[in-house]
Amino acid sequence: MRDIAPLSDEERAELEELRRERVQRAEAAQAAHERRELERLKSERAAMEREQAADERAARLRAKNARLMEPDDDLRMPVGQKVVLIVLAIIVLVVLTTLWLGH
Repeated sequence: MRDIAPLSDEERAELEELRRERVQRAEAAQAAHERRELERLKSERAAMEREQAADERAARLRAKNARLMEPDDDLRMPVGQKVVLIVLAIIVLVVLTTLWLGH
């Protein structure tokens, strides 16, 4: 059977205190949840920014390498090909000189 007597002042004060504690715990839990969500979103954004920076760097490197190895619009020989040909010419000269001086 229920006790239908009204709450005493002490009981009412205790009930109000318990309700305040419950609200404080709920607010603290909500704040902790929001902090975790904020940290997660910050880390996602940082990861996206790092990935975007890496993609931009790779694109710059591809463009630079393309300029080195592909002919210009006026069909001049690219710098990279000139370097390769010069190195090969030096190697051939060294081999021929070695063979000529070896006899």
